[in-house]
Amino acid sequence: MPRRPLIAGNWKMHGRSEDLVEIEALAGAVAALASLIDIVVCPRATLIARAAQVQAAGIVLGAQDCHAELAGPHTGDISASQLVDAGASFVILGHSERRRDHGETDALVRAKTEAAAMAGLKPIVCIGETIEQRRAGDAEAVVRAQLRGSLPAAAPEGLVVAYEPVWAIGTGLTPTPDEIGEIHSLIHRELAQAYGPTGVRVLYGGSVKPANATEIFGVAGVDGALVGGASLKAADFSAIILSHPAANGAA
Repeated sequence: MPRRPLIAGNWKMHGRSEDLVEIEALAGAVAALASLIDIVVCPRATLIARAAQVQAAGIVLGAQDCHAELAGPHTGDISASQLVDAGASFVILGHSERRRDHGETDALVRAKTEAAAMAGLKPIVCIGETIEQRRAGDAEAVVRAQLRGSLPAAAPEGLVVAYEPVWAIGTGLTPTPDEIGEIHSLIHRELAQAYGPTGVRVLYGGSVKPANATEIFGVAGVDGALVGGASLKAADFSAIILSHPAANGAA
């Protein structure tokens, strides 16, 4: 069975209440695609509940992180169940910025993924190599190790994997289509070996923008995208979404 495309926007530490109009505008621009593509917007945690009140049919909300515990004395943290309560359906986990800024390990990402699944969130687990690791020829080994260390033994319902080469995030650089295809093929093989035919979707992330989205979506094994800066404005994000081949079915 073909995997349904998923395109997610990660707002990172951007956005205020007034920016929620972008979600409403996005919904209007891609209204015809709701039955063809899963579209997710992950705003700051402070905006999720308010975003859930926006008239944005066809847009699903996600969060950018959760704690590995469902509740407890963890000042400043947010649990997966609290994110569900706020209106989130997905959660990004293990993003390279979390791994870098907060020292998150594969084991912690795995624990968070298990907590998210227990609470009913669909985890988007991020993996990817640094430029030094790629230049050393270690990209595949790094990705394989991160996959095996970050994912639970049993596939969580709705699990998504996002390949985001660290060196391409926010830099304007992207791997070649062949390089993207090689890593996505590896990820799909690893997922099949670990879980069997689950239909887990694998997204590409890292400087995805309207100018290169069509080429990226054309790579075998790419089931969608995790978009950073270009997801902040409805005009840019909708252009990326509309460039997906599945959008042709809405024409």
